[in-house]
Amino acid sequence: MFKAACVQMNASNNMAENIEDASAFARTAAMLGAELVFFPENVTMMTFGADDIRANAFVQSEHPAVAAFQALAQDLDIWLHGGTLAIIEGDKIANRSFVFSPDGSISATYDKIHMFDVDLGGGESYRESATFSPGEDVVLVGLPWGGLGLSTCYDVRFPYLYRTMAQNGAQMLAVPAAFTVPTGTAHWEILLRARAIENGCYVFAAAQTGTHFGDRKTYGHALIIDPWGRVLADGEDEPGIIIADIDMNLVEEVRAKVPSLSHGVNLV
Repeated sequence: MFKAACVQMNASNNMAENIEDASAFARTAAMLGAELVFFPENVTMMTFGADDIRANAFVQSEHPAVAAFQALAQDLDIWLHGGTLAIIEGDKIANRSFVFSPDGSISATYDKIHMFDVDLGGGESYRESATFSPGEDVVLVGLPWGGLGLSTCYDVRFPYLYRTMAQNGAQMLAVPAAFTVPTGTAHWEILLRARAIENGCYVFAAAQTGTHFGDRKTYGHALIIDPWGRVLADGEDEPGIIIADIDMNLVEEVRAKVPSLSHGVNLV
């Protein structure tokens, strides 16, 4: 048994302030006993438009949050999922997540695979592919409690990604997000619970919430979900942390009851 926490942020377009706020939430989580802490997508910068995103992107070795979060994980002696950061990759940007170990090293990185290119109506549209370069690799990282599969936000709509991770050793799934209000209201909890149920995995979904620079709005409701699909903690719509006790024995119990990962046929 261990404690895990997800941070819910209302990130601004001030990187230094966002790093400070995220770090303060992580410190609170650690004081409450969390050994594994998750930050949301775009944890250090919620801005809008390709020019502003590029202006606040860095090569990995120079991103201020990388060094800050490495030091934070080491100082708190925790495993830290650092949300996602905008990392310069050639003429585009990678939406990259990081997992930092308690010794401050980078244990894994993952570049968001699925680009959020959508038209939601009412003038709300997004074209991530115009600015971001999609990742190509499925990434799992070994933690002391089991395998953690990495994903980001819009990835949650693609079940094959999570089944691939679960069949290759993931017992936990990270889904840091900055979900829109229309899609969040309709789909956020349903999709996350489905990914937990389908794969017999814990799901940790740190989130952005509220109104951000450029009048962009995010849904909030950071969630921790168990392998049976039960919501253990919900961040509602305010910044803060959620925390839950995680019993990894439940993963095997659920998978023994419904062994769907070993069932199924290839219909292609």
